[in-house]
Amino acid sequence: MPGIDECLLEAMALPGARGASLVDWTSGLALGTAGDSPVGDHETTAAETAELARAAAEYESFAAGDSLAADGADPGAEAPKGPPVEDLIVTTRTGYHVLRFVETAFDSSVFLHLWLDRTDGNLALARLRLRDLAERLVLG
Repeated sequence: MPGIDECLLEAMALPGARGASLVDWTSGLALGTAGDSPVGDHETTAAETAELARAAAEYESFAAGDSLAADGADPGAEAPKGPPVEDLIVTTRTGYHVLRFVETAFDSSVFLHLWLDRTDGNLALARLRLRDLAERLVLG
């Protein structure tokens, strides 16, 4: 099970990876970084991506489908932990930004951010690998 540094190094091994970070979306602080930042400063990128992650995690519009689906669910079933969103993808003219929420035993307020070059990156592969990394990541 990889720690933060190992996880980010694995993310950077993906084709087209330009930068990766683990960010706390409540504070906007980067817990770890690797590679480059789109704006040249990892802390600025962490703060900006945290705003996007916080909006997706907290706005009712993104959780509405989940609560409707849960109406027919077993009343004794435990609700899923963490935010209702699994990941976010932002496409720019030159790249992709993939934010993958990480479920933890505690707060679940962190996400992996991967910045991919649009020409060389493989968005489908990146989503699959980030899901795997998020599941195996050890925080603590």
